[in-house]
Amino acid sequence: MTRSILCLALLGTFSSSAAAQTPPATPARPPLTLTTTAFADGAPIPAKYTQAGEQVSPALAWTNVPPGTQSFVLHMRDPDVARNKTTEDQVHWLVWNIPGTATGMAEGRPKGPTLPDGSRQISASGEVYRGPGAPATGPLHHYTFELFALDTKVDLPAGADAWATRTAVYAAMQGHILGKAVYVGLFRRPQ
Repeated sequence: MTRSILCLALLGTFSSSAAAQTPPATPARPPLTLTTTAFADGAPIPAKYTQAGEQVSPALAWTNVPPGTQSFVLHMRDPDVARNKTTEDQVHWLVWNIPGTATGMAEGRPKGPTLPDGSRQISASGEVYRGPGAPATGPLHHYTFELFALDTKVDLPAGADAWATRTAVYAAMQGHILGKAVYVGLFRRPQ
């Protein structure tokens, strides 16, 4: 019995010594965060940014960018829509190849396939931001802004079809996502 106690005591001493030599864990980095001053996360989107108003894109900002970020992809979607009886939802805005040094986007992004910073865009309405437009007769829709930080650039041209372009951009992103942030706004047309 004495031998068993001695072995346990030695094992405990060895375990304590090994634990003391382990360096302390590095604190986790804060997650990538997406914000806007246009509306609170989970709140109604003001008409100005919708098809019921001026349909201008809201200003967006992000923080806690992961190290090694080379570009961003911003995707605004309406997951409450089932397009053509499929799992596809509405592409309200897809912007890719946003420079990795960017910390946000100004309100009212211009139309066009390629923007001055080299990023590209498309939506179901063409090469432009498409504001929320859920019908007045239904429930509030959840317009979801997803921001992805990538360790590469997605150097693809905008195609003629927003859904095919989204599929191509998403395929190019696989294996390159360093972080993701989500922000949601609600909308349905006024009655």
